[in-house]
Amino acid sequence: MAVHHHARPHPGFRAPSLHRRARTAPASAGPATLAATATGAYVFAGLRLLTGFVFLWAFLDKTFGFGYATPSGKAWADGGSPTEGFLSSVAVGPMESTFHAWAGAAWADWLFMLGLLGTGLALVAGIGLRLAAVAGTAMMALMWIAEWPPAQHLSDGSPSMSTNPFADYHLVYAAVLIALAAAGAGATWGLGRAWARLPFVSRNRWLL
Repeated sequence: MAVHHHARPHPGFRAPSLHRRARTAPASAGPATLAATATGAYVFAGLRLLTGFVFLWAFLDKTFGFGYATPSGKAWADGGSPTEGFLSSVAVGPMESTFHAWAGAAWADWLFMLGLLGTGLALVAGIGLRLAAVAGTAMMALMWIAEWPPAQHLSDGSPSMSTNPFADYHLVYAAVLIALAAAGAGATWGLGRAWARLPFVSRNRWLL
C-alpha cells in the first residue's frame, strides 16, 4: 500500500515579513512615485540652500558691513555691535526691558553671530540639521518676542503696525528649519550622507 507523505513546514520556515516588504516597496514603486520622491528631495535641497544663504548673508553683512542692513563702518569688524541697534529699539512685549539690558553686550553679540554662522553653514553643507533647527528656532523665537506681533500698540501708545497677531516671518523660518531637519534634507546636494556615516555621528543621532 502506498503511503502518501504530507509536506510539513520546515522548522526553520519563516513567514514573509511585513518589514521586509516595507523596505522593498520603494524599489517596486511606479515611475510617478519615484519621480515625485526625487522631485521632493530636490525641492527640500533647494529650500535648504536658500535658507542657509539667508543666515550666512546676515552674518557676513553684520560682520563686514556691505551697506545693506549694516552700513559700512558700523560692522562688527569695525567695532560695531550686531545686537545693539535691534535690541535697544524694542518697544513692546514682555521682555522689552530685558532686551534693552542685553543690547550691545559682548556675550549677546557672540551668541547671535555664532548662531547665524553655525546655522547658515550647517544648512549649506547639509549637516547637523537637527542642531541647526534648534539654534535657529531659538533665535527666531527671541526675535518674535522682541517684535511681539500680538500687540496692536507699542509701549508709547503708537500703532505697532503688526500685520498678524501670531504668524510672521520668524515663525515661517522656524517651521522651515524644523521641516528640513525632519526630512533629512542634507542628503541631496549636501554632505548629509557622508556626515551620517561618521562614527561619532552614528553614535550620537542628535548630531544629524
